[in-house]
Amino acid sequence: MAKTIEKEPKKALQPVQAKKAYDASSITVLEGLEPVRKRPGMYIGTTGTDGLHHLVWEIFDNSRDEAMGGHASDIEVALLPDGYVRVADNGRGVPVGIHPKTKVSALETIMTTLHAGGKFGGEDSGYKVSGGLHGVGASVVNALSEHTKVVVHQDGGMHMQEYKIGKPLAKVKKIGSSKEHGTIVLFKPDATIFKEGIEWNLEKIVTHLRQQAYLVKGVRIAIFDAHEDADAFLTDTLFLREQSLEVPSTTFYFEGGLKSLVAFYNKHQAPVHKNIFYIDRALDNVEVEVALQYVDDITPRITAFANNTYNSEGGTHITGFKTALTRSLNTYGRSANLIKEKDENFTGDDVLEGITAVVSVKLPEIQFEGQTKAKLGSVEAQSAVATVFGEALGAFLEENPDDARSIINKVLLALKARKAAKAAKDSVLRKGALEGMTLPGKLADCQTKSAEEGELFIVEGDSAGGSSKQGRDRRTQAILPLRGKILNVERARIDRMLASVEIRALVIAMGTAIGDVFDLSKLRYHKIIIATDADVDGAHIRTLLLTLLYRHFKPIIDGGFVYIAQPPLYKITRGKSIAYAYSDKEKESVLKELGVAAEEVSENPLDGEVTDESSVALAMEDEVVQTTSKKVAKVNIQRYKGLGEMNPSELWETTMDPARRVLKRVNVDDAAAADRIFDILMGTDVASRKAFIQSNAKLASLDV
Repeated sequence: MAKTIEKEPKKALQPVQAKKAYDASSITVLEGLEPVRKRPGMYIGTTGTDGLHHLVWEIFDNSRDEAMGGHASDIEVALLPDGYVRVADNGRGVPVGIHPKTKVSALETIMTTLHAGGKFGGEDSGYKVSGGLHGVGASVVNALSEHTKVVVHQDGGMHMQEYKIGKPLAKVKKIGSSKEHGTIVLFKPDATIFKEGIEWNLEKIVTHLRQQAYLVKGVRIAIFDAHEDADAFLTDTLFLREQSLEVPSTTFYFEGGLKSLVAFYNKHQAPVHKNIFYIDRALDNVEVEVALQYVDDITPRITAFANNTYNSEGGTHITGFKTALTRSLNTYGRSANLIKEKDENFTGDDVLEGITAVVSVKLPEIQFEGQTKAKLGSVEAQSAVATVFGEALGAFLEENPDDARSIINKVLLALKARKAAKAAKDSVLRKGALEGMTLPGKLADCQTKSAEEGELFIVEGDSAGGSSKQGRDRRTQAILPLRGKILNVERARIDRMLASVEIRALVIAMGTAIGDVFDLSKLRYHKIIIATDADVDGAHIRTLLLTLLYRHFKPIIDGGFVYIAQPPLYKITRGKSIAYAYSDKEKESVLKELGVAAEEVSENPLDGEVTDESSVALAMEDEVVQTTSKKVAKVNIQRYKGLGEMNPSELWETTMDPARRVLKRVNVDDAAAADRIFDILMGTDVASRKAFIQSNAKLASLDV
């Protein structure tokens, strides 16, 4: 069995016994299920792949909340045959007794009633803190699944109930005896809701659950890829590992909590100081857990969680963190005489440069700004984090003077760099203002002043620039040719970046400015299109441009304004018929339609004339000759190496014409994963980059 285990040394796991009464009366009912199938997007965000995986997160969150309360030590998630997912935990088990209000089993109440769960009635209901949809999760997943089965191991018995699109098929029944306690939820999403298909992304699931394992320290989380194992599908045993299944699995177990997560994030970085700062303490019913370490980089990486829910936009806990960080470093720097009297205080930007930090809070009554939970709004979290983190960081600096000196020196360097970068940036902006914001001479701008209509094509070199300028729609399409490869900005400060003619031209052309004066509303084009050649150099230039945009213009990517053009690889002509192929597979399809078998086309040119009257295809330089019954028709194949090889009309009809072109929008599904990829590919860790290239070489399709 292929098995990957990421863990720290741990003690033997023991079954966790229930700490307090948790029975049918613990379940609070608020209302029914019909709205979920009518408007699923309101509950899971989308019916695409993200919404599909959200179903797994919701069921997992119920198990995780049991672990957060100290009631569970093990959670398993398994992908099973026919699109089923199985989530099991050794928590207390969902109550199966009759609910006093609904007069049916509490299990049925939870699974079939919106806003029913043990998370509404305060601590007496059994949950001190919780994440997920607070009781909505299980019923929403049930409503959006064509089949659901729940098995509860509790009080010496094993109880089961099955459902179809949220409706019970029968009452809860006892199906056997058991010495264990816990819950198994088996569900198959409804294909009529998720019309894009039921395709599980194992890597996405592993990444999400790894993060959760760091957040709930001391809990074992196992993921099984058993989608081809029928035996795993049939069992009602609590954990699949007890079946000795020969299927791939990944197991996570971390005692270090967020400290381990920071170490994981910094795996490809050079730490500025040895010891990772860590604090886990509660204040006024708010549990605050923070870990941080500075690295030799200029990009800040701050990850925020509230009740184990990721907050992509931060919130009050991050505000408290930043305030305490700035204050503590200034106070220590002055008291240790590391900041001279004549020097100005550190700003928030100074202390964030090169920091990797994870901030997690857990609180009973939580408030988010908006339904996506992207931003925490609970006011009490700000003061709790500021107090707990501020006091602990002050003590850490006093107790670790070498680490403290390294941190202060790192921030002093950032302060000096900020001043230099501001001078360089002001010089560029001032120069632009004096020249009436003159656009770069190499930019062929479009006529429209509407950003919604405007498109900026970033092309490679003067040759491609010439063709695209002639082939474009002058009203809406602007062309900016870049000469050579731009600066790798992964570790470059703004002053060095703006010294680059090519980068400065791009910044001025986009119109948003850069750094602390960046303004997305001033973006001059709502389509920034990277159009590089289909070779190794083109791929490198594209990567350099994406690094620049991700590190310094990320809101442009987040807004969906960045695209990658897909020019064709081949032009195939036969007589007056012309077809373009964007891949080798598409070329084979076109040749097949023309009656030329792809396997009969040799990559090496052959000499001689076609004399056989039978059907035969020969590759002669860039020409395929097909003969059938003495009638000869020529099929010409032209392989494009770059945009500069296309004439303006070809470039327009294949790459620039909105009615026929193919564009790929750039988006970031997982910011942390994207961040690590840029660190590996564009950073200074050569060993990590070599290992990444070697492990992914088989996925590359390069024309060198």
